[in-house]
Amino acid sequence: MTDHPESHEAWAAALRAHGRRVTKQRLAVLAAVEHHPHSPAENILAAAREELPELTAQSVYVVLGDLTDLQMLRRFEPPHSPALYETRVGDNHHHAICISCGRVEDVDCAVGHAPCLTPHWSENSHPMTIQIADVMYQGICGECQRAQKLPANVNDK
Repeated sequence: MTDHPESHEAWAAALRAHGRRVTKQRLAVLAAVEHHPHSPAENILAAAREELPELTAQSVYVVLGDLTDLQMLRRFEPPHSPALYETRVGDNHHHAICISCGRVEDVDCAVGHAPCLTPHWSENSHPMTIQIADVMYQGICGECQRAQKLPANVNDK
């Protein structure tokens, strides 16, 4: 992983704005997630260790949890997968996941504002004010379709 001083400066400013100290560990984790979006903690640890070899797994989990709580990182859990992390936050986007290879792609909100969906409440429910609708699309990516000689997706036209 190459060092990007401008990214580190932006992350440092964001950490300070959230009342956090700027540490090598936090910067290494943020850089790893930025360069490897939709990665599980294990992959983030490996990538961050390229920049900071002495980094421990425990440190990475603590930093991931803290930065997720601060909403500097987003954590999402696809079916049959460990939690994945990304730096794209606050824009109400969704994810498409290939059920064959596990590839994850960002999908912009179809409506453009939160929430993307309006729930239909049953008679017995207690309606809430919905702020976020998290949509997860599941399908087969183009590469897997070609490799498996599957017909192209009719939605790709």
